[in-house]
Amino acid sequence: MALVVQKFGGSSVADTDKIKNVARKALREKERGNQVVMVVSAMGKTTDGLINLAHQISDDPPAREMDMLMSTGEQVTIALLAIALQSMGHKAISFTGPQVGIITDAVHRKAHIKRINVKKIKESLDIGSIVIVAGFQGCTEDNDITTLGRGGSDTTAVALAAALKADVCDIYTDVDGIYTTDPHICSNARKLEKISYDEMLELASLGAKVLINRSVELAKNWNVEIQVRSSFNDNPGTLVKKEDKSMEDVVVSGVAYNRNEAKISIVGVPDRPGIAAEVFGRISDSHIVVDMIIQNVGYNSRNDISFTVSKEDFAATLKIAETLCKELGAEKVISDEKIAKVSVVGVGMKTHCGVAAKMFRALAENGINIEMISTSEIKISCVIRESDLDKAVQAIHNGLIINAEPGI
Repeated sequence: MALVVQKFGGSSVADTDKIKNVARKALREKERGNQVVMVVSAMGKTTDGLINLAHQISDDPPAREMDMLMSTGEQVTIALLAIALQSMGHKAISFTGPQVGIITDAVHRKAHIKRINVKKIKESLDIGSIVIVAGFQGCTEDNDITTLGRGGSDTTAVALAAALKADVCDIYTDVDGIYTTDPHICSNARKLEKISYDEMLELASLGAKVLINRSVELAKNWNVEIQVRSSFNDNPGTLVKKEDKSMEDVVVSGVAYNRNEAKISIVGVPDRPGIAAEVFGRISDSHIVVDMIIQNVGYNSRNDISFTVSKEDFAATLKIAETLCKELGAEKVISDEKIAKVSVVGVGMKTHCGVAAKMFRALAENGINIEMISTSEIKISCVIRESDLDKAVQAIHNGLIINAEPGI
């Protein structure tokens, strides 16, 4: 008997017909003799609707109350799914995150899981029930409800799979696997049979929406193999797993992009030790994640510091930057929300050269200017104009994947 964790996102449970379809998928696993734990998101655009309601009342609703509000969406789904399974004649029970002991820190709307008490889940599995857990949520030590941030249901599923030592963690979505890039932008995108944790972690952090980076990081740390599959068919998906030698034969595995970026530059910062620590320490204190950072060459004992953050954090970060500009005696702050990031990822880049040159050439041949560049062992990212993004993804995907020569 295997223990299977299945996660279904909002599009997979968007209406009652889709909820019944999800129930049938769980029953098929149960009928194979396996134990099944399901993790589900809120139905369709429910969370967006709840957020909109809050903003109709307040421009800046308190984070704690937003968690109370947003966590209700998943509670609807788990109850309906349990009702569906029971109407089909099978044992099923639904639990919220707090009910199954998902304990988090107290950072509302971006909470991190500290531990999970799986006793209640195991007891329910032992009596033959399919267990349905609300994704995206947990509670603090003081029983305040928290949410795990966008895509948090993936994190819930992987964390439960690790805690339960599950045999399989299937992430069901509206696509049937992980592709070399977004098929909506490149019709010739290819589905990958497998991808390493490190590659998927880079793709997720760079904007690929199939999995969020926190869930992949958890999977890597606890060696949980994830299979990304479609909710709407039974085709094999893409396996996310530990790197093996054959993966290095593929130089570039994917092209990712992110429209959710904004750039801030503090111009004319005094060139002295401790300035960068002061700038990014202040931003970190507000629980804001900084992505790319560039410090330009100094002039007249001054530097320019440029960095990117998510659009959601842009307004808060801009206020911090303007305050720091005055305190540090810098010249001015420049901001830009009309940027995007395009990236190439592949573990094969560790052992093959020429990827950066070919990526930059593909952009240049299409008249696309590069504003910022960052690299890692298996990734190259460029900040460009948001209006050039689709053209950039197509050019890079065709040049480095579709028409790639062996060894680049």
